[in-house]
Amino acid sequence: MAEEEVAAVVGELRGSFRSGRTRAAEWRAAQLRGIVRMVEEREGDISDALHSDLAKPRMESYLHEISLAKAACTFALKGLKTWMKPEKVPAALTTFPSTAQIVSEPLGVVLVISAWNYPFLLSIDPVIGAIAAGNAVVLKPSEIAPATSALFAKLLPEYVDSSCIKVVEGGVPETTALLEQKWDKIFYTGSGNVGRIVMAAAAKHLTPVALELGGKCPAIVDSNTDLHVTMKRLAVGKWGCNNGQACIAPDYVITTKSFAPELVDSLKRVLKRFYGEDPLQSEDLSRIVNSNHFRRLTNLIEDKKVAQKIVYGGQTDEKQLKIAPTVLLDVPLDTTLMAEEIFGPLLPIVTVDKIEDSIQFINSRTKPLAAYLFTKDKKLQEEFVSNVPAGGMLVNDVALHLANPHLPFGGVGDSGIGSYHGKFSFDCFTHKKAVLIRGFRGEATARYPPYTIEKQKILRGLINGSFFALILALLGFPKERR
Repeated sequence: MAEEEVAAVVGELRGSFRSGRTRAAEWRAAQLRGIVRMVEEREGDISDALHSDLAKPRMESYLHEISLAKAACTFALKGLKTWMKPEKVPAALTTFPSTAQIVSEPLGVVLVISAWNYPFLLSIDPVIGAIAAGNAVVLKPSEIAPATSALFAKLLPEYVDSSCIKVVEGGVPETTALLEQKWDKIFYTGSGNVGRIVMAAAAKHLTPVALELGGKCPAIVDSNTDLHVTMKRLAVGKWGCNNGQACIAPDYVITTKSFAPELVDSLKRVLKRFYGEDPLQSEDLSRIVNSNHFRRLTNLIEDKKVAQKIVYGGQTDEKQLKIAPTVLLDVPLDTTLMAEEIFGPLLPIVTVDKIEDSIQFINSRTKPLAAYLFTKDKKLQEEFVSNVPAGGMLVNDVALHLANPHLPFGGVGDSGIGSYHGKFSFDCFTHKKAVLIRGFRGEATARYPPYTIEKQKILRGLINGSFFALILALLGFPKERR
């Protein structure tokens, strides 16, 4: 799509938004109901697209994408009217008598740029928030997941108002053309490198951004834990989430040197039970998305300093684009594997002398999108929650925090800007407009020049919260000469 065509799309959406069509609660609810229908009626097509793009197991597609998208819609439908109501807030003494409220106002025309790893959910979830907030939307799905991108282009216009919600397909040229336009907000999910490009483009127009990025998410495993349950939850949170191609998948594990052998043995047993003796043949593991990412990941473990640290897995099949679950122990920290986000089925284990040292290790690196802790020790849990900065965290499980619509989901620092999910999605695409309403009574002469000594005393009293000064002001003291 050429830049002129992109500009025409944005122009049409601006016209639709200015008409006021998207502001009505009825319009918003109708679009959300349309998305629910799409998910229900076309579940098979969605699963087929996800399998085509990632060989994603159908149960995983349903659990991690389809069901969550429907849940986001139904949650928004239930809360929509309440979210849209002006929020009454106390009025200040200095503005008495008055009423004050916060009005949730749609931003306008917004752009959603999605990621390839969860190409259905990460596309539709922010769109749901933008619609609920009353905006016109352009969705740019990831070209790296072409089947899902094509599905959105075909299906979405059948279920929602295509004069206000549009899909633009394409690669870098189309994304570049979109970023040249002026938007009222840009929501991007993906890598930090591209996030910087998006932010730089947005800065030209002073456009606000929400960046959902990633990072090296740590998982601390204390020896004071239920080890078998911990390893099952860790394994499904790593390899059961798109074979590690997930921004919230554990990127590395930290445990003590003395506990590491027991942890590794338990993890091996769990992985064999989950994915069999030949995991490359398992139907419960997604493939690597494309040959570029496959080569990137295989290069990581072919590094001599890394290869000798593999304690489980390491098998690869370039034809299938599959890499087996791979566990590594004490990989040198100066390797690429330990310096960059892995985003794949490789799980290094870092050992420390004392489990408390793990917090210092995490804090010496960039702030992660998610941080995990497995322990029965309440003191360690409190220290973890209080002292580890992260977009979100979960104790004694992996990834499930994103399933709670009452919790914000987003990063901090290098892992992102802004948050969404549930009402936070509505707020993400809303301007909170301050509204103060006064009548013509309660005229205080002290606010007007000339500021005599008497007026100054009353004004200072009002600013300092003096009820006596308020009474004097309302009674019209000091009396003006007419």
